Amino acid sequence: MTIDAIILDIDGTLLSDNKEITAATKKALIRTQENGIKLILASGRPTTAMQQYAEQLEMDKYHGLIVSYNGAKVIDCQTNEELFSQALTVSEGKAVLEHIKQFDVKAMIDKADYMYVNNVFNCFVPYRGEEINIIEYESRSGNFKLCEKDDLAAFLDYPISKILTAGDPAYLQENYQAMMAPFKDTLNCVFTADFYFEFTAQGIDKAKALHTVLEPMGISAANLIAFGDGHNDITMVHYAGKGVAMQNAVPELKEAADMVTLSNNEDGIADLLNSLVLSE
Repeated sequence: MTIDAIILDIDGTLLSDNKEITAATKKALIRTQENGIKLILASGRPTTAMQQYAEQLEMDKYHGLIVSYNGAKVIDCQTNEELFSQALTVSEGKAVLEHIKQFDVKAMIDKADYMYVNNVFNCFVPYRGEEINIIEYESRSGNFKLCEKDDLAAFLDYPISKILTAGDPAYLQENYQAMMAPFKDTLNCVFTADFYFEFTAQGIDKAKALHTVLEPMGISAANLIAFGDGHNDITMVHYAGKGVAMQNAVPELKEAADMVTLSNNEDGIADLLNSLVLSE
């Protein structure tokens, strides 16, 4: 298999549970780029929450790409050129924000340096056995300033890449179908973690973004390796010539993948690349 590009989800894939790129994984990915293989980070995170990892992996030297907002936007790391963008319209965004007011979830929207929420403080959700302030967690990871708005639907007056909601995992499982019901045929609605449910424009996912940007570059899906762990990685794992699930991946992704590597805490990416790409 000729490999032209490697696509990596971030949380649960590239990062360990400590939210770090391990030394072994960093070394393997930089060597991969030195061998002429393009590196692509593809995540539900906003662009600003991905750039620090692109910098750690020296992706600016090799025209690496950032696929953010679950595929709603693609950026060239070297030039900062926006290669693709498809946002929710203002009317779509307002409709989602108005509808989800009836559910016990925390809505988050961003613009430039700011993340807008209803309440900065009343926003705790279960995370790995403890309660965390999900608003604080998201704002810090994306380097956002926080701003409260009583009515996000009324406030929104710009196209938005995605609308993020967070809540208790059990509650979301019971209610996500009702949350997405008015939009199931017009928008893309997906879990990105058991406590995150997101809304993006119709047809938007990681695979569409990859196809839209890579095909004009002459990079075929057959020559891609994609690593992931979550439900929002299924389309790109299907799309890539070799789709790889982390050992810690959800069962549905393992079923969709061509193979399963070690977990994100066991250098699963480095282990596979060292044997498949860097062995010579």
